[in-house]
Amino acid sequence: MASSGTFDVIVIGVGSMGSAACYYLSGRGHKVLGLEQFDISHEYGSHTGQSRIIRKAYFEHPAYVPLLEKAYRNWKALEWETGKQVYFKTGLLYAGNPNNAIIQGVEQSAALYNIDLDQLNTVAATDHFPQFKFPDHFEILFEPEAGFITPERSIRLYAREAEEKGAVIHSNEKVIEWKKDGNNIIVKTNKDIYQSNKLVITAGAWAGKMIPGLSDKIKVTRQLIVWIKTKRDDQFELDKFPCWMIGDDDKHGCFYGFPLLDTKKFGEPAGLKLAHHFPYQKTDPDNVNREITEEDLKTIKYCLDTYLPGVFDSVLTAKICLYANSPDENFIIDRLPGYEENVSIACGFSGHGFKFASVVGEILSDLTIEGETNMPIQFLSAKRFD
Repeated sequence: MASSGTFDVIVIGVGSMGSAACYYLSGRGHKVLGLEQFDISHEYGSHTGQSRIIRKAYFEHPAYVPLLEKAYRNWKALEWETGKQVYFKTGLLYAGNPNNAIIQGVEQSAALYNIDLDQLNTVAATDHFPQFKFPDHFEILFEPEAGFITPERSIRLYAREAEEKGAVIHSNEKVIEWKKDGNNIIVKTNKDIYQSNKLVITAGAWAGKMIPGLSDKIKVTRQLIVWIKTKRDDQFELDKFPCWMIGDDDKHGCFYGFPLLDTKKFGEPAGLKLAHHFPYQKTDPDNVNREITEEDLKTIKYCLDTYLPGVFDSVLTAKICLYANSPDENFIIDRLPGYEENVSIACGFSGHGFKFASVVGEILSDLTIEGETNMPIQFLSAKRFD
């Protein structure tokens, strides 16, 4: 079967990172093909859910902070170019035991990079945010410049802008395989065969199936997100309630949530969104149990009973998204070992990656066209697991 199209770059996966990669590559004048197996956007991977937290006081690793500073600037540039708002400043409330890794990491990053961070005692926290109840021994911090990014809107904007710059984007077209053929890359889908000089793989939860050598290094997990009806929805509106993260003494990971968003402005689902950040239910991205069980909701109800008592009325919507984590839960952004001249990859983002999409797209453009980037991604090298 002959190739029906030749491109400078093919991008596999037009989700969070892939849509931004298409945007930056096409903006530099390259002939780009983006291939997405689902719609743009969709609910089957990691980016579903109306809102994603963005923050600079990064507890996961302080080396992310320079990338976040660039991500903030790039999100603003997208807003300026499109006239559409994607970043909403709400502030972010952190709470947990002073020895909790989240609290310690937030304070470390804030100190290293001079990030605004307010420390509140429990009395002040209750005065400012009476919806919460915290134990007296908790440390409570507030990052005023944090907020959320709208994922579906951002992905669609990047894809649309990429097309306006000349990119060709095919949705509902699944990649079956790719291979290197001489100096070229051949990509076979369920509909056609394409050829390019360069390849970018941003396949999310499917990265382990698309990237040689990573199948045993990408752990895909099933994650629950819920939207609830509260007894006083007016207390949780966008201008009255922040984004939040709580490191619990008894549970792994953290709980997190958002203000209640107006569906006329932000789309469905309705309700107050919250979730538990901890990758534990391993799954196959092509065979995910998306049925919601009572066991799924048990941990969420624990969070509500403990930290937002008297708030819960009923569950309005529950969805399953996917995490795809590397062994150390840090991203992998690199040229693919063994294919350095032709293939760039970005994966392992789940749980904390979406906020970086605006800078990862630019990095992938650099790696693909220049073979390197001046952005500090050395700690995200694919070779660190060798």
